[in-house]
Amino acid sequence: MKRIFLLLFSLFTLVGLQAENKVSLTLIPPGKITNKVDLDIRGGIVNESASQQTYQVSLYWDKEKKDALLHETTVTIPAGKAETVKVVIPTKERVGKHKVIFKVAGADKTYRKTKDIEVIESDIRSIRQISGAWTGIYHWSEIEGKHWNQDIKKVTDEQWKELIRSMNKLEMNLVVIQEVFRNEEYVGKHTTTVDNYAGKAFYPSKLYPGRMDITAEDPIEAILSEADKLGMNVLVGVGMFAWFDFTPESLEWHKRVAKELWDMYGHHESFYSFYVSEESGGGLDNWEQRPEMRKKRKDDIVNFFKEFKAYCNSFAPSKPVMLATNSFEVPNGMDTYPSLMEHLDILCPFGFARMPEGDLTGKEAALMLQKVCDETKSHLWFDLETFLFNPDNSLYPRPVEEIIRDLNLLDNFEKILCYQFPGVFNDPKMSIRIGEARTIDLFNGYMKYLKELKSKNKKRK
Repeated sequence: MKRIFLLLFSLFTLVGLQAENKVSLTLIPPGKITNKVDLDIRGGIVNESASQQTYQVSLYWDKEKKDALLHETTVTIPAGKAETVKVVIPTKERVGKHKVIFKVAGADKTYRKTKDIEVIESDIRSIRQISGAWTGIYHWSEIEGKHWNQDIKKVTDEQWKELIRSMNKLEMNLVVIQEVFRNEEYVGKHTTTVDNYAGKAFYPSKLYPGRMDITAEDPIEAILSEADKLGMNVLVGVGMFAWFDFTPESLEWHKRVAKELWDMYGHHESFYSFYVSEESGGGLDNWEQRPEMRKKRKDDIVNFFKEFKAYCNSFAPSKPVMLATNSFEVPNGMDTYPSLMEHLDILCPFGFARMPEGDLTGKEAALMLQKVCDETKSHLWFDLETFLFNPDNSLYPRPVEEIIRDLNLLDNFEKILCYQFPGVFNDPKMSIRIGEARTIDLFNGYMKYLKELKSKNKKRK
């Protein structure tokens, strides 16, 4: 009898969470920003009823008062459809800790969602600290992940929660799950299809039977549930279908996986966005040599994000979509970036510290991408590499001095994430060490930098 009661309680709780999720609020960027960055506020409403509904919508700054009103409108949404209310505000005169309130009044119920934001005074866009990190559940390359893959395989669900708490200590409050499937058989081959997909899931997926050989039963649930408690944000990786693959077949696979992830985990307050794991070269042409194939790859990636974003917005209307590209050959992609960024909320490039000979400098590439993101009113974040390559191409922690140099050199990014936390940073207080001993040195070294940065900021005030 007790089991039946617990089952019914769980079902009612889940239904309640899904019903509440019809109204959502997302801030881009979240957390802490400088007053040189505009704040993109997105409220989402899903009409889950069987009839058309009209809602009175209001956005407030700090308090529900007329003088604090940012935006108000009336939206009418057909049955089963969704709507996004988007407002972008400058933050120059909004320094301090604040709250955004999203109020939605329907015919018989009023919903409210709130999000905190901190705006700091600055002469640059960057806050000069790492705001989040990739958290790969198992590294895709046994060579690159040589020093931590065997450790990370043993991490339990509870230890994943520990790791999230460790990230929080360093104010890395954005968590990017690299991928939720591993497709070892077809990596880079571009021959996989939705029906013959042989990838293995990191979570209890009903789409495909394969499971990764890891200790944790559901690391995604563990990460999201702990992030909920700490007020953190999780960018859930929708991948991996196949590296650099944005074909129609890949699009269909991503739609299916995104919907399953939302159905399973969308009730978590920390579910921040969808992150497409496939990555791309900065030229957006998949390194094709023939002009017709280069055009096809560019057309593919634009169509992929046009369709994928529209699909995700149909059930998760406030949730952004992010892609990580490298910073190489960016000029070759400038004929395509404007079209791509119309359908991509956040671009998060990497590799600025290791630009190829004959290419732009890292700073030049960053400013070129910033210009196109400004023009399309999209967001440019920075995927800071906190690793270096050994002679055998395995990864090891980058010296903290080099990381600090990049934080100060590339100052146009509104958010800085890093690749990656597990295997590169290790909290000495964790019950398991993932990777080599110098990962603890990097954790402690960055913690020291963070304390010094806070001290400097206090003196400025």
